Amino acid sequence: MALMPDRTNAMRRKRAPVGWAIALPVLFALAACNGAGEQQGSDNKSVVDGTVHVCSSCHGFGGRSISPTFPNLAGQQFEYIVEQLQAFRDHTRADPHAHTYMWGMAARLDDATIDGVGNYYSAQPPAPATPSDPSLIAAGMVIFTDGISDRGVPACMSCHGDKAQGAGIIPRLADQHPGYIEEQLINFASMARANEIMHMTSKDLKTEEIHAIAAYVGSL
Repeated sequence: MALMPDRTNAMRRKRAPVGWAIALPVLFALAACNGAGEQQGSDNKSVVDGTVHVCSSCHGFGGRSISPTFPNLAGQQFEYIVEQLQAFRDHTRADPHAHTYMWGMAARLDDATIDGVGNYYSAQPPAPATPSDPSLIAAGMVIFTDGISDRGVPACMSCHGDKAQGAGIIPRLADQHPGYIEEQLINFASMARANEIMHMTSKDLKTEEIHAIAAYVGSL
């Protein structure tokens, strides 16, 4: 089962005022960083450094988040980071948290700054694994490795790699917050995060199977 990058255009949704109340101070700081970049050149290291500093407010130092609301970015695939930031900027990824937090955050990022952010986070040491119930991890490993053939759920490792490391636009799942993985699988299943491939592979998963998959990849 592949947590594939989003490619389906999503409809704009009404902005959530609570989320924007949280995000606006950070957005103003990001705008200031990018304003400086317009004068000095969008590929200026100081612009990327300033943008990463703003990102750390939610995603943590070096991309190692302390909250499952915000995914770990450390060690994530460069191509995946770039594609997702472009999707946030273009409003083609519109799941609830993407809409609430990331549309505004990415609005002023140009391609050179996005590339710089992707290079920074992809080069960082991955976050530590999350310990969990061994029986839950074992159940998740079976689904990750073998899939669920009688329901047409493919093995996650067929796209994400045997260690959930990802490749290119296929994201790294290893050491990701289990809570974040669970939320994304639920979003894919309901089409809150619009992606046909992931919708088809997640819609028949049971709640306990989603818990198990998330526990397993988070433990890697």
